[in-house]
Amino acid sequence: MNLKDVFKPLDERNFDMWHIKSLITTGMGVFTDGYDLSSIGIVLTTVLASFGITSKSPSYTLWESLIAGSAFIGAAIGAILFGFLSNKGRKAFYGVDVALLTVGALLQAVVPNALALVLVRGLLGLGVGADYVLSPMIMGEHSNAKDRGKLIAFGFGMMWGFGATTAAAIAFALEAIGVSPDIIWRVVLTAGAIPAASVIYLRRKIPETSRYLLRIKGDAQEFRKVVKTLAKNDVNIDSSYKDINTFGDYFARFGKIFVAAAILWFLFDIVSYSGIVFGPSSIAKSLGINNSSIFQFIVEFAFVVPGGLVAIRTIDKIGRKPMQTMGFIGMFASLLLFSALKAYLPAVGALILYGLSLFFSQTGPGSISASGMLGVELAPTKVRGVVQAMTVAAGRIGAALTSFVFPYLFNVYGEGFAVTFLSIVALVAAIVTWFFIPETKGKPLEGSSKETEVIRE
Repeated sequence: MNLKDVFKPLDERNFDMWHIKSLITTGMGVFTDGYDLSSIGIVLTTVLASFGITSKSPSYTLWESLIAGSAFIGAAIGAILFGFLSNKGRKAFYGVDVALLTVGALLQAVVPNALALVLVRGLLGLGVGADYVLSPMIMGEHSNAKDRGKLIAFGFGMMWGFGATTAAAIAFALEAIGVSPDIIWRVVLTAGAIPAASVIYLRRKIPETSRYLLRIKGDAQEFRKVVKTLAKNDVNIDSSYKDINTFGDYFARFGKIFVAAAILWFLFDIVSYSGIVFGPSSIAKSLGINNSSIFQFIVEFAFVVPGGLVAIRTIDKIGRKPMQTMGFIGMFASLLLFSALKAYLPAVGALILYGLSLFFSQTGPGSISASGMLGVELAPTKVRGVVQAMTVAAGRIGAALTSFVFPYLFNVYGEGFAVTFLSIVALVAAIVTWFFIPETKGKPLEGSSKETEVIRE
């Protein structure tokens, strides 16, 4: 029996309630990531003001960048750490990620100063990085081949958007009932503990993935139990399917693809997190919208969520490569037009142009690269955790970099220059996607990653 046939019962099984349960179990972590990483942008100005840091303070831009970027730095570290640990077991560390998110969110309620908030958000970031490695990988290794794209796109692209929308809605509701701004930012940031804590138990109960059991651990007996439970099929195999290739074997053959996947997440996060973190403050004010929560709710509800719905409907039909390329090109065009025409358009027209960049973002790379799909589908099982760590860490480094670069470009060279820079980054990412990323739609993971081409007897 060849390797593809071994996993055929899982790859060909129909979408069922178990997939939905897994979607909730894995997706709530990403919901929390979306909540935590976007909520800081909504309350950033208020947070700084509560610590006596105003736009007139000499260190304003530095603290703005540190508070915005600390979670991303923590996420890069968490991704690398848990990427290597994942080869000790996917399930072994699943739940630790959301526990870190819970503790980090709760500690934000009691921070006494800006430095403490930076450190606490760094801890929260460890959980974000761990979750971005483990959740897409576990979802992908459990999914059937036909629906894997939409499952990952919904569980990580859409759930992130739902989390961000919820953060904006909570902030707006608290403002509407007249809660003090100093209390609002603490409540908004701390509320991220609720969705994270809600799935700790479920994550500890999710079964180990069949791919890990057979290809890394070599446990044929446990593999058969998982297949029988999920696919209602008994596969009679032994431990000879354990992967004896080395990391070097895979990186020598597919290293260029792994690096391309990492570069794409890096480039995407430079563009997307400029808007996520600084859109509700810098972009919103330039459009005459002084309420950051209203701005964030509008762009998430009107552009990001619809973009995610389009991705779910089309990703397993059109494919990853064309969807991501078109998404990046749409981001490039929307941002460039926003930069060039904003001064000549009414505020609503400029907002639509900016919103379209978010729509195309979520239609393409936000549901593919930024959902962890490329690392999952392009890397063989044995190196999947490490490659996923590479891509996640690259993205978080891009997000951290933009936390320092975008405010500088915006404040020194102006909004037009800063946004034009982002549009060029999106265009470069479209080119990298088209020329370096193979199509993976509908293929079993062993086929999409070409794992079957590197078999040692």
